[in-house]
Amino acid sequence: MEQATECVFDVAETSSPEARERTVGRSFRCAIRGLREAWDHEPNFRLHATAAAGVLTFGLLVHLSAREWLWVALAIGLVLVAELLNTAIERVVDLAVGLRPDPLARQTKDLAASFVLVSCLLATAIGLLTILPRLLAG
Repeated sequence: MEQATECVFDVAETSSPEARERTVGRSFRCAIRGLREAWDHEPNFRLHATAAAGVLTFGLLVHLSAREWLWVALAIGLVLVAELLNTAIERVVDLAVGLRPDPLARQTKDLAASFVLVSCLLATAIGLLTILPRLLAG
């Protein structure tokens, strides 16, 4: 149970510089655990991360400029953040309503999923505008 509550702590725990350093370390451990949780239990997160790896590989092959890398990194980051937020929102809704049907819970989950969809569409547009000209130039 200690591991489950490690990321829940009192603000009073951060009163000294030493305590703040321990809190920062704990925050990073919790964040890494969250990424591991997403990778292990969220197929869509793995799908997006794998697609990102493909885009990064392609970018290396076609020698993207620094400006192009910035756009690609922004698009990849946006999609991964959207997926993580969607997962967090879905879990909070599940925690709040359990298994009983709830129209507001469904709407909330649908809205969170639409955030992922919109971010993927934007990332696709950024990818096409960044990489397609290089493909067409040959």
